[in-house]
Parts: sequence; structure tokens; C-alpha cells
Amino acid sequence: MLCVIACYRSCLASGFRSGSITEVYVARWHRIKLNGGAEARPVWKEFKEFALKGNVIDLAIGVVIGGAFGKIVSSMVNDLIMPLVSLFTGRMDFTNWFVALDGVAYKTLEEAKEAGAATLNYGNFLTVVVDFLIIAFALFLIVKQINRARAKKAAPAEVPAEPTTKACPFCQSEISVKAVKCPHCTSDLK
Repeated sequence: MLCVIACYRSCLASGFRSGSITEVYVARWHRIKLNGGAEARPVWKEFKEFALKGNVIDLAIGVVIGGAFGKIVSSMVNDLIMPLVSLFTGRMDFTNWFVALDGVAYKTLEEAKEAGAATLNYGNFLTVVVDFLIIAFALFLIVKQINRARAKKAAPAEVPAEPTTKACPFCQSEISVKAVKCPHCTSDLK
């Protein structure tokens, strides 16, 4: 705090006039009173107001639920889908699909890691891509349902438009609703 006040005083001494942007900046952080004697609003108070707005809290809840949803999808991919895919590919374990960059052939990824070999783990990458596709598809379905629900709420009941024409009772020609005499048969309509 003393350093900031010293910096503030040196700014004033070096030619910054009172009320300058530097003074306001320093005052905002440390509640130094400005020329008029009014105390500047501290940044912490502004941050607290921002953080407690409804949108920020909703976003935080969404992130937490998204993290939990991601764990569920990861488990579904790793424990249900990838074993089925490996069944169709000859019971191969995707976690052991890798290339050792040192040129030595290792049976498992764990052996390569224990030996300290650099590896390209394309099996794990494939698992993550499938994971992403499932999450993206699930979110697509959720957003689609939300948009469908919004469309039902937003669509007002269509009121049928007033007819602008009618049939002449004598000649059955289409005429204006406001007509008092038929232009085709010249009959009086009233």
C-alpha cells in the first residue's frame, strides 16, 4: 500500500494534474480520495457485483454440470462403446494403439512408458474423438429440444384473416366484401 501511495505521489509530483487518469486508477484500487473528497469505487466491490449476477452463477452451474456430463460420456465411451468397436476390429484394445518413436516394438503402452520411450498414442486420440462426437451429438439433441420447446411457446395462435372477397348471391362471381352492387350482373346486394 505504501508503494502505491508513493507511486501516486510521484505521479502528482512529476506533472500529472489532479484528477488525471493515473490518479483515478490508483484511487480505484486503494480507496484514495480524489479532489472532490469522494471516495472512488473499489474494484473488489465491482467484481463482487459482477460475480453475483445471475448469468455468472448460471454459467458456473453449467460448467460444473458439463464436467459431470463429460465424465459420464467418457465412461460410456471407454466402458461401453470402445469395447464394442474393438469387438468388430478383432478384440483389439485401442489404448494399446501407439507408435514408439524410438523404433523399438513394445507390446503395451505401459511398457513403452516404463522404458521412457516417446510415443504417439493414436488409440487414445481415437477414443477422445469418439468421446467428443458423442458429447457434441448429445448437446445437439438437447439444444434441438430446447429450440423446439421455445418455438412452441413463441408461436402465437394464428388468427385467420378477415375475408376480402365474397360470392355474389345472384351470379356467384367473386366480388369485394364492401361491394353494394355486383360489377358482373349489376344486382343490388343489399
